[in-house]
Amino acid sequence: MKWAQRIASVSLGTLFGLGLIASGMVVPQKVQDFLDISGRWDPSLILVMVSALIVTSINFPWITRRAQPLLGHKFHLPTASRIDGKLVVGAALFGVGWGISGFCPGPALVGLAAGSRSALLFVVAMLLGMALHRTYHDIRHPPHQA
Repeated sequence: MKWAQRIASVSLGTLFGLGLIASGMVVPQKVQDFLDISGRWDPSLILVMVSALIVTSINFPWITRRAQPLLGHKFHLPTASRIDGKLVVGAALFGVGWGISGFCPGPALVGLAAGSRSALLFVVAMLLGMALHRTYHDIRHPPHQA
C-alpha cells in the first residue's frame, strides 16, 4: 500500500470513528433505545442514517463515473442483483446481533479502540462468527484440485 493510501485510510477511518462517537453509535444503549420502537424509543439515530443516505446519494454516482478510485486499482462493487436466502439470513443475523448487542461492526471497532469491554466481547464474537462462516463455506464448496 502506498503512503498516500495509508494516510487517506488513517485519516478517513479517524473521521468515520469520530463521527460514530459524535452520533452516539458507539453507545449500545442508545442504539438499543433506537431499535425499541414500543418502549424507550430514541429516534435521534434517524438523523445519522438520513445524513449517510444523503451524502451517499449525492456522491456515489459522481464517484463511480470515474474509471478507477483515486487511491485504488478498481472499484469493488456488488454484482448480485437479486435477493436470495443468503442475503435474507445474513441481514436477519446482522439485525438480531445489532439489537442484542447494540453494536454493528464499525462502532464496535471504534469502541474496541476506546477500550470498551462490551465492544471487545462483540468483536470476539464477530470474528468467531466470521471464522465459522468461512469454515462452513469451505466445507460446502471445497476448492477444485487440478
